[in-house]
Amino acid sequence: MKNICFCFQMHAPYKMKRYRFFEIGQDHYYYDDMQTEEHMEYIVNASYIPLCHTIKEMIRLSKGRFHCALSITGIALEMFQQFAPEMIDILKELAETGCVEFVATPYAYSLATVYSETESAEQLKLQQAMTKELFGVQSTTICNTELVYSDEIAIQLYQQGYKTIMTEGAKHILSWKSPNYVYQSASAPKMKVLMRNSNLSDELAFHFADPNWYNYPIDAEKFTAQLAALAEEEQVANIWVDAETFGVRQHSNSGIFEFLKALPYHAMDKSIGFMTPSEVAKKFSNNDVVVAPYPITWAGEAKDLSIYTGNDLQNEALQKLYAVAERVHLCQDKQLKRDWLLLQDVNHFHYMNHIDQGATHFESAYDAFINYMNVLSDFLQRVDEQYPTTIENEELNELLKTINNQEMEIAKLEEQIKALKKKERVAKK
Repeated sequence: MKNICFCFQMHAPYKMKRYRFFEIGQDHYYYDDMQTEEHMEYIVNASYIPLCHTIKEMIRLSKGRFHCALSITGIALEMFQQFAPEMIDILKELAETGCVEFVATPYAYSLATVYSETESAEQLKLQQAMTKELFGVQSTTICNTELVYSDEIAIQLYQQGYKTIMTEGAKHILSWKSPNYVYQSASAPKMKVLMRNSNLSDELAFHFADPNWYNYPIDAEKFTAQLAALAEEEQVANIWVDAETFGVRQHSNSGIFEFLKALPYHAMDKSIGFMTPSEVAKKFSNNDVVVAPYPITWAGEAKDLSIYTGNDLQNEALQKLYAVAERVHLCQDKQLKRDWLLLQDVNHFHYMNHIDQGATHFESAYDAFINYMNVLSDFLQRVDEQYPTTIENEELNELLKTINNQEMEIAKLEEQIKALKKKERVAKK
């Protein structure tokens, strides 16, 4: 039996305001609240709410046989709470069905797994804690920012407790192999690797309403026929897209939501099931080993980091940002830590490479870079005021070690308190 593993990603960045050189040291607020709220309200109403209602309807009509995953950043969840609380209610309803997996993803949609292992672990803990608090769920499956994956990242994330990682079925990694199997990480043999089927995913994301596409018009019957035609031994087609595919990139009048609603009927008619990433990893054994010495992503033609790190502007911004990671971790200033998270959003670095029409108010990649560096200059000054660059790294490391030891001791004592309270309750009974 063939299976489809759907994953819908939700994230939107806080929009930066025009921040000029003379504001450095004078103004510590970097965001355009009006533009951020307008953008979030637009994608929530045009895409996220209709998509969630559609998923709920698909679960109901299939009598619980439709399963899928959601990858939602902590920043997106914050925005829902602030600008669209109805989204939280809808997501809670989906969580209660037991048919939707909320996979782990970096809180700030950052490249921390590439630049700072400590920061990466912290962001994943924050995002997992938020999904646990809001929806009562957690996952040992991770969908990294832009599906970033490498052998080194696999080790890092496996050591943090993740059992399954989702990434792009990049041709230069898979070669002649199919993405429709479960793979084993070469560097972390106990970690399972699921590979995105880029052909089927991109057909929905970019070609659904394209009259020049060879398979146009795309309907549920035709789409499931492609899946049914896969080799008998191929286990699962991983179809992972931005949630904005539905209603924003492909407008509602294209029939994209009707396509989704019809999909379970035609899939089950062809004996095609639906699974979450965790279910896929649990059911199927590893088919082969995947080796990725350099990071791969789902972005661009090269399927690497070049969209975010491909020019000198991006590299300068990233290096300066993550150079202060240890100092920020020592800070107690809540607003500083908050800015640290928001400044890591991968979209800032994407804008320094390419400006999507309507995505931002910057006129060019260089314009986006200058604005970001002005903001970063002010941010670095604030960090330096708390932990000056004159402090040696060895001294910082000792401070971090002390803090980490204290946190571990506190966690241990909290566990002991819980155990004693549980013991006391049992004794009273």
